[in-house]
Amino acid sequence: MPWFVQAAIAGATSFIATNIDDIVILMLFFAQVDATFRPKHIFIGQYLGFTVLVALSLPGFFGGLVVPKEWIGLLGLIPIAIGIKQLLDHQTNGTESQTVTEALYYPEAAQSNRFGASLFAPPTVQVATITIANGGDNVGIYVPLFASSSLPSLSIILAVFFVMVSVWCCIAYQLTQHPMVAQVLTRRSSAIVPFVLIGLGLFILLDSETYRLLRG
Repeated sequence: MPWFVQAAIAGATSFIATNIDDIVILMLFFAQVDATFRPKHIFIGQYLGFTVLVALSLPGFFGGLVVPKEWIGLLGLIPIAIGIKQLLDHQTNGTESQTVTEALYYPEAAQSNRFGASLFAPPTVQVATITIANGGDNVGIYVPLFASSSLPSLSIILAVFFVMVSVWCCIAYQLTQHPMVAQVLTRRSSAIVPFVLIGLGLFILLDSETYRLLRG
């Protein structure tokens, strides 16, 4: 399989694994669209928040320039551990959803952490802030993924990421028009995400040839 196809697949699967729960959050945003809270605020805020998460993960790539690839591959154990934890703890998503819902319905709490409010509309900053606050898993997965990537592969992965942000927003908007579909996605995501994370971790371990460390 060509390297750029592998990079695109890794980018798509890691994005889906770390953002599938965000579909619910985005649906909550779109459900509150009115004269002052427009879809463009959601799109721009999502991009701003996601860009910050990517920036926080980039040190993994720069570390990968000086650390042997086989050792970097050990970071693939992180998504595996997260996936196993999610399999063992099915109530985490409910707690996160409740926290985000409270921030949505009590926007003064989210707006208290504004940054650059003079440059962006308050609704946009609110979306970006909540996206960042809900992105702990993103950084945990992206750091080892970036660390195990070459510069060309990283470019493909990032391109896929930023295309997927728009795709995700569009999917969330469409799901707000079909409540039954939204219920099914919410119910199934907790069963699917852990296995995707575990698969991604195994991919990082194998792609980095970490198994060579066992040969001494």
